[in-house]
Amino acid sequence: MPKLYLGLGSNLGDRKKNITDATMICAALIGTIEALSSLYETEPWGFSSPNKFLNAVICLETDKDPWLCLALAKGIEREMGRVYSCNSGYEDRIIDIDILLYDDLILQTENLTIPHPHMKERDFVLRPLAEIAPGLKHPVSGESIEQLLHNQLLP
Repeated sequence: MPKLYLGLGSNLGDRKKNITDATMICAALIGTIEALSSLYETEPWGFSSPNKFLNAVICLETDKDPWLCLALAKGIEREMGRVYSCNSGYEDRIIDIDILLYDDLILQTENLTIPHPHMKERDFVLRPLAEIAPGLKHPVSGESIEQLLHNQLLP
C-alpha cells in the first residue's frame, strides 16, 4: 500500500491536543500510522502572528487515492473547527493538514500538487520529516529529505 506523508500544524487553542486529535482522526479515516515525528515549535511562515505553531509529520500506509486523502484531510480540518477566510494568504489556524508526499507520485493539478510545492523551503516540514524518514527521496529532485534539510539550513 502507498505511504502518505502528512504535515500537521496548529497555532490556535491547545496546539498539542489539536495535533494529537488530528493524528488520531487521520489514523481512523485515512490509514495506519507507520511513523510520527516529535512536535516542533516554529514561527509562522508567510505571515505575521504572535501565535507560534506546533508542527509534526506523520506517515500513514493507506489504501486511499490522493484525491480522497485530500478530501478527508480537508474534512478533518473543517470538523476540528478550521475556518477558511476569503483572504488567499496564510493566517492563524486551529489545524492544518497538508499532503507532503504520496509514495513517489508526482502530480500537479489545480487542487492538488504532490510533492507539496513548498516543502523544500520549510524547515517546519523538513525537520520532522527528516526525523522519521531521513533517507526518503524527494521524487522530483532525487535528494534525500536529510539532504534537503541540510541544504535549507545553509546560509
